[in-house]
Amino acid sequence: MAILEVKNINKSFGKTEVLKGVSFSLEEGQVLSIIGSSGSGKTTLLRCINFLETADSGKITVDGDVLFDSDSTEKLSSKQKRDKQLSIGLVFQQFNLFPQYDVLGNVTLAPKLRAKERPDFKKNKAQIYAEIEEKAIKLLKQMGLEEKIHNYPCQLSGGQQQRVSIARAMALEPKILFFDEPTSALDPELTGEILKVIRELAETNMTMVIVTHEMNFAKEVSDYIVFMDQGVIAEEGKAEDIILNPQTERLKAFLNKVNDK
Repeated sequence: MAILEVKNINKSFGKTEVLKGVSFSLEEGQVLSIIGSSGSGKTTLLRCINFLETADSGKITVDGDVLFDSDSTEKLSSKQKRDKQLSIGLVFQQFNLFPQYDVLGNVTLAPKLRAKERPDFKKNKAQIYAEIEEKAIKLLKQMGLEEKIHNYPCQLSGGQQQRVSIARAMALEPKILFFDEPTSALDPELTGEILKVIRELAETNMTMVIVTHEMNFAKEVSDYIVFMDQGVIAEEGKAEDIILNPQTERLKAFLNKVNDK
């Protein structure tokens, strides 16, 4: 069974149709890259899946759990919505770290807030927090940031900040990790370190959806690629087929444009 199913998602802003009947699915452990020009609907699609926008219609299911269904009359409470969001991790373009917290504080903030809902929290608070911090430090070591855990975001390079945001997304142990152009705010020399981290995550069979403009990286790390154009999926298929053997004129034109840069 697919871990992620997106069915017939539509989204408009005013009279502008941004997503028009978008459907795809993803198996556990797979990496899906979404490519396309600016304004093709890639980021809006991610935001709809992550509850940062509400789709006008369609259905989104993660691991058999319905996150969104426009045909359902049931209204989710804010807590239900938050609980569903926790199955998904999102890494933004602009890092979005909290400047008032150090690296460790940024990574442990959400797990500590979540822990307060545990029935044994008051009794075992110290132990629970210690376990959360231990897991966070392990993640930061994985990101090569063990010496930066008490630094603040302003003391880090862009690449280091993005690695912190990846660790923060992973701290809640999401079923799927989403990346929205994770290298777009970075200098070219820092891009490589983020792509290396994502590559290593792919090797651990982390299920990921990556919006990217890095075509060679998409071909290398993805199992499957979706090409979006003007709010629709114009072409999709195995990564190598999409990049090396495009079938539609729209995809051919897009790849030529990207490769000319």
